[in-house]
Amino acid sequence: MPESRFEIQICLGSSCFSRGNKNLVKIIQEYLKKNHIDDKVVFKGSRCMGYCSEGPNLVINGKIIKGINAAEAEAILDRELQNIK
Repeated sequence: MPESRFEIQICLGSSCFSRGNKNLVKIIQEYLKKNHIDDKVVFKGSRCMGYCSEGPNLVINGKIIKGINAAEAEAILDRELQNIK
């Protein structure tokens, strides 16, 4: 039976970009690699999610998480990805 995979989408809209999603991409990539789960998580960009004034935004397995900053990104990933570590 195939192992279930988690999915993270990051908004690549211009508003989220101006609010720091470029740094979040690096943080998430490093987090996945550091925790040896990069083969279990599909991480990809997404078109605008429609919450421009609340960005940067992520969708983790269908759950929208708005207004993520670099300081809290790792804690959010720990919480949302705890079942695959």
